[in-house]
Amino acid sequence: MLKLSSHHIDKMIPQDKLYSLRALKPPKAGKVLARWLLVLCLIFLVFLFLPWQQNIRGTGKVTALNPMNRPQTIEAVIAGQIRKWHVNEGQSVKKGDTIVTISEVKEKYFDPQLLLRLREQINAKESSLQSKDQKSQALKRQIKALHEGMQNKIDQTKAKLQAEKFRYQNAENLYQRNKKLYEAGNIPLTKFQDIEYKYQGAQADLTNARIEPDRIQAEYLDKINKVESDLSNTLAEIFDGQGELAKYRNEFANTQIRVSQYQILSPQDGTVVKAMKAGLGETIKEGEPVCTIMPIAADVAVELYVKAMDVPLLSKGRKVRIHFDGWPALQFSGWPSVSVGTFAGTVEVIDYVNSRPGEFRVLVVPDAEDLPWPKQLRNGSGIKGWVMLDDVPVWYEIWRQLNGFPPSLYEEPLDEVMKPKIDKQSTESKK
Repeated sequence: MLKLSSHHIDKMIPQDKLYSLRALKPPKAGKVLARWLLVLCLIFLVFLFLPWQQNIRGTGKVTALNPMNRPQTIEAVIAGQIRKWHVNEGQSVKKGDTIVTISEVKEKYFDPQLLLRLREQINAKESSLQSKDQKSQALKRQIKALHEGMQNKIDQTKAKLQAEKFRYQNAENLYQRNKKLYEAGNIPLTKFQDIEYKYQGAQADLTNARIEPDRIQAEYLDKINKVESDLSNTLAEIFDGQGELAKYRNEFANTQIRVSQYQILSPQDGTVVKAMKAGLGETIKEGEPVCTIMPIAADVAVELYVKAMDVPLLSKGRKVRIHFDGWPALQFSGWPSVSVGTFAGTVEVIDYVNSRPGEFRVLVVPDAEDLPWPKQLRNGSGIKGWVMLDDVPVWYEIWRQLNGFPPSLYEEPLDEVMKPKIDKQSTESKK
């Protein structure tokens, strides 16, 4: 049985005819199964050491990178009543095309000739201000003429004062001489009294001449004050009129702008998606949406929402694999090179605040080094995405998933704001 002897009975006794011997032999199926299991174990062992690219999964939708190219709701700037629709849903429009016409609902603006009335008020107020300005110029000229006249009068009185001084001095000399003669008895009393009277008259004229400049100045100042008061009143009326004119012009400009808002225009090229209001005669409020327009966007992007625990592992420029809803795909997240039906992208923007509870938004743009994204994509279509990280063995990834650990990185991703500062500090330290 142990085959220690050189004489064997295997050839002498047919084993197939003995049940016991047949039962002791291992079945062929077991051998085949053992071989297959051994091969599978070897394959699985090799598989555990294959490279696996870690990734962060997320879901989202198709959007546009530039906010102006995302779906926009057109709102009514003023309240009004719908009079006419100029477009249909699904119709393409150009920038400046009229979408809907509304009519006025506020009684203040019911007058169809309101702009003409306001223009007439502005013209009348401008004419009034022009007349008052001419009046103010005339009053200023009058004040100037009064100042000049006062100065001339004062100069005249000063000249007269000098003449009166000479006349008074002559009269005083004559009076003193005749007084001595009268006291000596050389002239009669009547003649002396006549000379004394003339002397007193000259003295009175000198006194009047001295106070005359003050009187003239007071007289002219009184006239000037009255004219200046009229000028101040006129200027005050001009300023009030200018304020009212500015108010009229502001009201005219506001009314012009309001009239232009009766036509609700398309802000850019696009397609009318949905009308929020229907029919004619329906009243819309100020700021109420009228319709939605989808702009013709060339900067297609993807909004990918990832968990908050995975955000620190992301950085701008990371590669992303994207599966668009409606496109057949076979995705191996750990082996993107063998995936079929997915498209490549790169991380462009990482939000600094959460967009959903526990999730952050990541904007992904097409990868210029890979196949272009389908042209049939529409804004709002659903997507699934995988942000690619570093390569690790398969056994490590299985162990990480079983323990709920986050993906590992060989180096910490730098923020696009902090990276230039760190590079600058390293350069300065080398110097």
